[in-house]
Amino acid sequence: MRTLTTIIGTIAGFVPAAAFAATTATVENTGLMGWIFLGFGALVIIGQAIPAVLMMIGFAKGLTGKETEKHTA
Repeated sequence: MRTLTTIIGTIAGFVPAAAFAATTATVENTGLMGWIFLGFGALVIIGQAIPAVLMMIGFAKGLTGKETEKHTA
């Protein structure tokens, strides 16, 4: 049991040291191509979100029982 406690204490002592290893001192500029890529990604997300929202509205109308006028043949 004492060896297990020693091993866990040793591992726990090394974990915080890894957190201080990375630095964010450098600043990288994205550039035009990066902004075009991000804009295209946003367009794809919006393009897929619009039909999803319309479908959820349709589901909500179906669950609440509000119906539009029915056409009889």
